[in-house]
Amino acid sequence: MGAKTISKASITAEAAQAVIRAAEAKAVEIGVPMVIAVVDESGVLKAFSRMDGAALLSVDIAQDKAYTAAAFGISTDTWFNFIKDDPPLLHGIVKTPRLIVFGGGYPLQVDGANVGGIGVSGGHYEQDMVVAQAGVAAL
Repeated sequence: MGAKTISKASITAEAAQAVIRAAEAKAVEIGVPMVIAVVDESGVLKAFSRMDGAALLSVDIAQDKAYTAAAFGISTDTWFNFIKDDPPLLHGIVKTPRLIVFGGGYPLQVDGANVGGIGVSGGHYEQDMVVAQAGVAAL
């Protein structure tokens, strides 16, 4: 009879806070207030920051970017190229709750294991990507 449980790697609270701090520093450097969310491997919020002046709408978008990245193990900016030439997928998958198909969300990996995701919102998605990449680099 097989095992009845599995073990999963997950980002620690300390590591999640380090990712947030690095992303915040990059947001300050580029002069754009951001919302930054870090989720664990299951897409559950682990750390969060809404910088002063960051848009209210960005709160949910950042969390959904992090969720999308953790759920599929790919960056959110990869989604559009994946679906753009496939009409059924393009018009169907985008109705999936919490799925974001533009930049600013990245999976977080440690030793090859997906341990969570980061999502950033507050600027143009290209700015969001730069800030999120700074968070990824801190891990």
